[in-house]
Amino acid sequence: MNPSSKPTCRLVKPGNTYDGKQGLSYFEGIAAETVGAEGICMHILTMPPGARAKAHLHESHETAIYMLSGKADTWYGDNLEHHVVVSAGELFYIPAGVPHLPANSFDEPATAIIARTDPNEQESVVLLPELDALVKT
Repeated sequence: MNPSSKPTCRLVKPGNTYDGKQGLSYFEGIAAETVGAEGICMHILTMPPGARAKAHLHESHETAIYMLSGKADTWYGDNLEHHVVVSAGELFYIPAGVPHLPANSFDEPATAIIARTDPNEQESVVLLPELDALVKT
């Protein structure tokens, strides 16, 4: 193995942001694009009051969310028929292929750590515009 291609530990200081297909802005984190990750992506998301993502799913990849502060709504299911409020200190799991739409309908920002089993920041995101109108925020 070539020493220059050997994986090594990397420190990432969130500062740069990128705009996701979902319509939200994420702090750059651990991903194939930043550190060469092969099986995980982890980043930080802060949703200001009134922020809302586009309905979407992640093909073949699971998502785990830990709410650091604030709280956020998430609608999920084939027709976004289920609703949950995730509050600071709680974890939320989204299986692969499940449509969902997060939003912040509260008066304070909501900040979460998000991890997916897809190492790429946006590759597995599939937008579902036909579902957007099903959620009124």
